[in-house]
Amino acid sequence: MPDDPSKNRKTFPEAVGTVEKRKLRAREKKRDPIWFGLGTFGVVGWAVAIPTVVCIFLGVWIDLHWPGPYSWTLMLLVIGLALGCLNAGFWVKREKHAIDREREE
Repeated sequence: MPDDPSKNRKTFPEAVGTVEKRKLRAREKKRDPIWFGLGTFGVVGWAVAIPTVVCIFLGVWIDLHWPGPYSWTLMLLVIGLALGCLNAGFWVKREKHAIDREREE
């Protein structure tokens, strides 16, 4: 017979204690959630923008110096955007793990 789900649930005082501890830790950090959110949004934005722009400039330079039948600018734009999205995914995943670790403590 499977485990009783009620055994895994916290009692009301334990749940309240956990929430209270989390609130106290958040107050101790004194991190402004609005600025923190904007900062994270900025990091993710720059993580996508920088590789994309660098690849575009590289593609323009290649197209000017070695013209060919294919547009290196467009190809490197797509590659830069893909690299930027992978980079942003890395930052978001890293931040999520930090938040999860903090909640577990």
